[in-house]
Amino acid sequence: MSAANRIRVWDPAVRIGHWLLVALFATAYASGEIEGDLHPYAGYGVTLVVAFRLAWGFAGSRHARFAEFLRGPAETIAYLKSFAAGRPAHYLGHNPAGGWMIVLLLAMLALTAWTGLETYGAQGHGPLAQASSFVPVAQADGARKGKVKRVRSSREKFWKELHEALANATLALVLLHVAGALVASLVHRENLVKAMITGDKEAPPA
Repeated sequence: MSAANRIRVWDPAVRIGHWLLVALFATAYASGEIEGDLHPYAGYGVTLVVAFRLAWGFAGSRHARFAEFLRGPAETIAYLKSFAAGRPAHYLGHNPAGGWMIVLLLAMLALTAWTGLETYGAQGHGPLAQASSFVPVAQADGARKGKVKRVRSSREKFWKELHEALANATLALVLLHVAGALVASLVHRENLVKAMITGDKEAPPA
């Protein structure tokens, strides 16, 4: 791509936010069963970036705005048909399918973060904290004297199970998004991953 043909599409806020979400979600998912503060703090990071991206979708640069890339059902279906036929319409920003995937991912990340906050709150931590339940149980023979076992409340179990289900569903969407970006790169003959790093795309033919 020559310099003369480059058009700046993705502003720094979109690109930095995108890769921050990649890193934060990967960290949160990988640390889900690890004791300590890494998982909740990664979740806080996801929450903040998603909140910023939602705001930027209304106040950001042209191609970052939802109004620019969210298309109606008819146009989205027409794009998918043209894509399947190998002759997709070219969009400088997100194509209709990609635009709806972005919204779906943001919604799933927001729901996952919210249920994580509820789970953390049921454990007695974070902004939604409630008194955590510690229930003494009978000690096995030879167990250390005075040791108690923490028993999860029904509220904590509910939010934890929902949080894990949403995290797994979000991961599936992420993998679908990656696959879609790679296939679209081949069909459109443009490197969408590189564009999300540099911010630039090639200008469409006149």
